[in-house]
Amino acid sequence: MGTGSGAALTAHQLIGLLVDPGGFRSWDEPPTSDRTDPGYRASLDRAQERTGLDEAVLTGVGLVDGRPVALIASEFGFLGGSIGVATAERITRAVERATAERLPLLALPVSGGTRMQEGSAAFLCMLRITAAVQTHRAAGLPYLTYLRNPTMGGVFASWGTLGQLVLAEPGARLGFLGPRVYEELRGVELPPDVQRAETLAGRGLVDAVVPPQELRELLRRTLAVLTAAPPSPSTDPAAPADPTASTDPATAPEPAPAAPGRPDAWDSVRRTRRPDRPGARELLRHTAEELVLLDAPGGRGGALVRALAVLGGRPVVVVGQQRQAPEHERPFTAADLRAVRRTARLAEQLGLPLVTVVDTAGAELSAQAELDGIAVEIAHCLTTLLALRTPVLAVLLGQGSGGGALALLPADRVIAAEHAWLAPLPPEGASAIVHRDGAHAAELARSQGIGAHHLAEVGLVDEVVPEQPDAAEEPEAFCTRLGHAVGAALGALAAATEADRLADRAVRHRRLGDLRRPSTATVWRRSQMRG
Repeated sequence: MGTGSGAALTAHQLIGLLVDPGGFRSWDEPPTSDRTDPGYRASLDRAQERTGLDEAVLTGVGLVDGRPVALIASEFGFLGGSIGVATAERITRAVERATAERLPLLALPVSGGTRMQEGSAAFLCMLRITAAVQTHRAAGLPYLTYLRNPTMGGVFASWGTLGQLVLAEPGARLGFLGPRVYEELRGVELPPDVQRAETLAGRGLVDAVVPPQELRELLRRTLAVLTAAPPSPSTDPAAPADPTASTDPATAPEPAPAAPGRPDAWDSVRRTRRPDRPGARELLRHTAEELVLLDAPGGRGGALVRALAVLGGRPVVVVGQQRQAPEHERPFTAADLRAVRRTARLAEQLGLPLVTVVDTAGAELSAQAELDGIAVEIAHCLTTLLALRTPVLAVLLGQGSGGGALALLPADRVIAAEHAWLAPLPPEGASAIVHRDGAHAAELARSQGIGAHHLAEVGLVDEVVPEQPDAAEEPEAFCTRLGHAVGAALGALAAATEADRLADRAVRHRRLGDLRRPSTATVWRRSQMRG
């Protein structure tokens, strides 16, 4: 198993990589200890002499590009970064101070776990630290963790992995059970890649694998998103009184001319399958004022996009489907859907709108997917998004096939590209069920009402963004138009109170699919008039 470069960095060296020159101020006070065991006392003295530190952790506040950030950095050279009672007290006080001063908090653990010399008393201190972290997160404050090599045991199983963003250094060993303990208990060695940072990233347990030298820039961009001030209603061009207007005329891009009639549904299906059609990543790169992509190298192969971004001047959390991965098209998996739910909870914890981007050929259809509970994960995505207290905006960007697409569509407002579509199955699959062959796919596409304009009639889509003639022919201009529509919708959502927005969400989903009911756009306009 490889080791990350962060293992060679002391706590002081890592802090020096992250903060502005001269920008760190320590919060640490000398620890108090009544340990009388001579062997343990001698170990503490040797650790202090070797590292120049009085405990296995440093805490304080530093400036990152001028922004104050609370820091907790473990020192592996001090008894393996292990957590004793005094260590836990120092960490807890730092978390509590960060909460009181309303500072974002970055934890940089590297630890073998609980300090064995202090037994159960030290072990129970994981509860103390976790309670302080929970209070910090409940206050709507960022708590970010960067797991270094190694982060094990009680640290990994508590405050190390509770970050709203969990980052890790390349090659780091991360896990609950130490390899020596595993071998002693099982009589065989632990497989080397089980506890590797990249393995955990591939399973959605780590958000990104980041070299220490790149951590400062990622932290800077993350803070730029999380601390971005939304535009005020009086100056916000993205929040017009009429929610169907996409932007202030003075700053709006020239709208694309309306296509004569509605697109042919089968033609739209084929257009959305073009490999050069812009996907979720391209949309974000063209429209975001600030962007932090949380893709994990060696992770999901590109099927899932997770990001922090500033869109239309507003900080948001984004989760989307990238139908065309760099190497190949791949379906949405149960692990992807679990990551969707985790991202939705992140948005709620940070008090930010959630933007979902739908573009998928469908959820994985296999025996393994059944065993992984993919249908259950779709159901949990639906309930999570429906219950989310923060605004939810969905963008139907291209293909919307099956439950994998449906899982990301519960929202307060839905914007669709002109050729986007939504269907229970790809048209070929529907043809196989109805006609026992795939030859009638075009016929089924045209008869099922899968296109964006038909979806508006049944209450799902609130705004259709034109393509000229399709997004693959004008990717930048299309993404710009769609970005302005997203900004306008976010502004309208921000103008509503939480109570009104949640009430409208309930009405919206009660009426989906009923042509006799008023459209969701009409319901939205009425809610704005109430305000």
